[in-house]
Amino acid sequence: MSAVVKPLPSLEPMTEDDLGEVLAIEKSIYEFPWTLGNFVDSLCAGYRCLVYRGETGLIGYAVMIVGAGEAHLLNLSVAAGEQRRGHGARMLQQLIGVARDGGARLLFLEVRPSNAAGRLLYAKHGFRQVAVRRGYYPARDGREDALLLAIDL
Repeated sequence: MSAVVKPLPSLEPMTEDDLGEVLAIEKSIYEFPWTLGNFVDSLCAGYRCLVYRGETGLIGYAVMIVGAGEAHLLNLSVAAGEQRRGHGARMLQQLIGVARDGGARLLFLEVRPSNAAGRLLYAKHGFRQVAVRRGYYPARDGREDALLLAIDL
């Protein structure tokens, strides 16, 4: 009997060719998704735009700014059918490494208070709340605050 070891998905640079799949995921999981322009602008600005691809296709993606000793995770998303399988945790671990390798000593991100799964994921990885950004996110009933989280790298 021989076991076949499947390679784990890993982060790879996002290209414009990935944007169709990225947007399809974005629109399927968010009520207020990023636009094509948001992703194109992030690519053009030189942000760390990454895709997380497995054997069956695109699983998730991330957008992060790294510079001046800090990193800011702007978007971390996993396709609906791939959620709750550990992909978000593996992506986050790899993103922390990308931030460290880029010279960041702190990593920041925003999360909706209503995003219980996201808040739990970040807490498990050692993120702490450092501030609240009032009215940061669009919401069905107006605006929703953002919790600003940080981790020392």
